[in-house]
Amino acid sequence: MNTFAQLFGWINDQLLKMTWLSELVRYLVENLLGLPVRERLGGSIHFFVYDTIKIFILLSVLIFAISYIQSYFPPERTRKILGGIRGIRGNLFGALLGTVTPFCSCSSIPLFIGFTSAGLPLGVTFSFLISSPLVDLASFLILMSFFGFKIALAYVVVGLILAVAGGTIIDKLKMEKYVEGYVMEIERVDVEISDMTRRERIDYSKNQVKEIIHRVWLYILIGVGIGAAIHNWIPQSVVETVIGNDNPFSVILAAAVGIPMYADIFGTIPIAEALFGKGVGVGTVLAFMMSVTALSLPSMIMLSKVVKPKLLGLFIGLVSFGIILIGYLFNAFSLILT
Repeated sequence: MNTFAQLFGWINDQLLKMTWLSELVRYLVENLLGLPVRERLGGSIHFFVYDTIKIFILLSVLIFAISYIQSYFPPERTRKILGGIRGIRGNLFGALLGTVTPFCSCSSIPLFIGFTSAGLPLGVTFSFLISSPLVDLASFLILMSFFGFKIALAYVVVGLILAVAGGTIIDKLKMEKYVEGYVMEIERVDVEISDMTRRERIDYSKNQVKEIIHRVWLYILIGVGIGAAIHNWIPQSVVETVIGNDNPFSVILAAAVGIPMYADIFGTIPIAEALFGKGVGVGTVLAFMMSVTALSLPSMIMLSKVVKPKLLGLFIGLVSFGIILIGYLFNAFSLILT
């Protein structure tokens, strides 16, 4: 047991947290630039360089691996698998499907349209739409590298619960009439599913890495920059006053701040890391991350072109309520997770 714990600790420290990279960047900042990392400027440069390199390395490796697995499940095959599943079981499958699609909320909407027009239950497609930007294997491993196994696992579990619950409620309320008519009128085309060769799967995975990196690199840099500023320049007392545990509205405020932002989960993690380091409650941090990824303003504008206002309002209300509830519950039981 001790050997397993030591092995896991080594993997977590060296492969996920990349402590070797942290020490290398520290050495370069202090010896080449002559800036102690204990001071603001040196600490900011260390935070920015270390987190940026680490996120891009982890993201490239993980997206490649996930995309290789995903190549066995093209949309046509996925539609056939989900087509015969109904009820909460279907919502669970839809939510789990979202975990193997490393998309931001805006990128998930075209798939949502495709699944809905193909006749999949609306609740299943909404479970997918909620979970896809929130939860995936890459985000789980990157979260674990920053916050540890317990918080990363808890984030994945509550993300899936939120996706299943939201999809189930929408399904029970029979909201199909509030989907824009053109979505249901899209002609369904059955495409023959062909198996890819190993070379094609590798090429597909490489292209996915390039595409996703191209899409998120700016948001990652912005997120790391904001994280570095919070970590080294904003006094802890200010952060605690605004969204600390003593503020009963901290979770609501964090969720509200996150909604106007547009970022992939990978861009929010450095900000969350800095807030967590300043003593902000884990529930408040998770509420911020979830609102950015699931309820970003651009994705809601896109979704408004697909569903009518009543269904859009229900979706926003359900997800917002779930995020805030999760935030307060996590803050209440934070000692178990940290």
